[in-house]
Amino acid sequence: MRPGQVIVLATPIFLLAIGIEFLVGRLRARRGTGQDTYRLADTLNSIGLGMLSQIGGVLTSLLRIGIYTACWSAFALLPATDFWMQWYGWVLALVFYDFCYYWQHRMGHECAALWAAHVVHHQSQHYNLSTALRQTSSGFLLDWIFYLPMALAGVPPLVFGVVALIDLLYQFWVHTEQVGKLGWFDRWFCSPSNHRVHHAVNDRYVDRNYGGVLIIWDRLFGTFQEEDERPVYGTRKPLNSWDPLWANLAVYCALAKDSWRTRRWADKLRVWLKPPGWRPADLAASAPCPPFEISKVQRYEPVVAGAVQLFAGLQFLALLGGTVAFLWFAEVLPLPTTLVWLAVLSAGLWSTGALLQARLTVGEALFVNAAALATASGALGIAPLHLAAKPLALFIGIALAWMRWRTPAAQGRFGVLLLAGLAASLAGDVFLMFGPGLFVAGLASFLVAHLFYVALFTQGVGLFPRRWALAATLAVGAAMYAFLWSGGLPAGLRVPVGLYVVVIACMAAQAIGRAAVLGDGAARAVALGAGFFMLSDSLLATNRFVVPLPLASLWVLGTYYVAQWLILRYSTRPDILQPAGSADAHAPPNRSLLSR
Repeated sequence: MRPGQVIVLATPIFLLAIGIEFLVGRLRARRGTGQDTYRLADTLNSIGLGMLSQIGGVLTSLLRIGIYTACWSAFALLPATDFWMQWYGWVLALVFYDFCYYWQHRMGHECAALWAAHVVHHQSQHYNLSTALRQTSSGFLLDWIFYLPMALAGVPPLVFGVVALIDLLYQFWVHTEQVGKLGWFDRWFCSPSNHRVHHAVNDRYVDRNYGGVLIIWDRLFGTFQEEDERPVYGTRKPLNSWDPLWANLAVYCALAKDSWRTRRWADKLRVWLKPPGWRPADLAASAPCPPFEISKVQRYEPVVAGAVQLFAGLQFLALLGGTVAFLWFAEVLPLPTTLVWLAVLSAGLWSTGALLQARLTVGEALFVNAAALATASGALGIAPLHLAAKPLALFIGIALAWMRWRTPAAQGRFGVLLLAGLAASLAGDVFLMFGPGLFVAGLASFLVAHLFYVALFTQGVGLFPRRWALAATLAVGAAMYAFLWSGGLPAGLRVPVGLYVVVIACMAAQAIGRAAVLGDGAARAVALGAGFFMLSDSLLATNRFVVPLPLASLWVLGTYYVAQWLILRYSTRPDILQPAGSADAHAPPNRSLLSR
């Protein structure tokens, strides 16, 4: 049985245990003998991070096992396979693995580069069985180093893989507040009480109790702490987000920023190797971090309407089903197929998190998911799904723009032009879905869409307010056209394609010039969207006329929907923006067409 299938079979057990723990906590809370430790958004975020970790692990596990196997084959000192396959060999291998895990886990708290990966597991401010599923997607980068001693000792890859799974599954049950102290068991094994200490930010609890199965390692190496005060969970620099992608990237970005800003070259390296929280002297002086005060810890719980939570929950269940199906077949799927579904499921999990922190509306989440399904079905050749999802995405976009038409951000001619551009884009989508015979019709529809966008972007700034932008985009367009011509652009399409190149270059130039004039983030996002439009069309033309691209639809449609999303979400009438010197200049303005 493949590892992904083991996880699939364990999933119902995980969910059943979570359900039982939830009911027990709710009952104890009502009786006043305990507390409910679950919140919907936190639970979905934790399980979603576990799903993301497993999805990515389909690719990264090959790296881990591959390196381990290569080292075992080349350097094993005692390759006595028969010994390790006996019951005592299995027990010794499990203890050996747990010892290596202790040091990997400990260094994950003592080295910032390793903490950047491990922090994902600690970000939840609640402590329950769903927290156990909250796993990193980047641990594969360095964690494998700590298990090479097992390869050198001769532990076969099969035995290593099995004991690693046992060690991981054991740790699931210790993530609960519903089990108290267990007497003698707490002295030898990692238990709920011992592991609650590990997840706490209390001064006396920080960086304690690293053991996976056995707690004796902590007792031997001086990192044990008994639970003797109520734990406060989370991290000392809270994430304050339900975004699973940002959860995996936040600390990496902070370290990269510090490494870039510090002046000394040695400090640029130390930032990554020192313990978490260490900062170079120049940054500590110029941008000091406030000291941690446990009394000021507040849980991140943004208020979201019940209907939105219900929709997010249903969407999450659909994503869970998709993840289970993917993991069951993942090890035998071609690499391109795996990459496509990794992208689709990641987009769905991101939109779920954005819903639960009110960054997206339900309509916007529907647009993101329809666009993701359209892109995936096009890349994988799933025709029925593609025929439904591709026009659906733009239909949803048009509906969103229609609902905002009479708001200050889009009322009047501005909103009409945006709707017209989206409608023409929808026509282009439909034409291009039905084969090469309608390519020119699709090209004409998108040309009209870009003309509407040019008119949209002139509102309040005039035509081509920055001539350098026009010169730059026309130069890029000319280079692309020359590339297509030399690559075999049919003679009958040279004129219409040339006209199209000029129009889309003008659209991008207008958006860039508008951003230069307005100088706000929304206008820059729209300009970026115009750039993605040029990229999408360039990829489409290259694939069609020059050389077939691998997974062409993934790149063409992916960049196309990013372009439409940025234009749809961030296009707003420039006359509603506040002057920079107004009294409320520091208040967050409603600059997005689709902002809440």
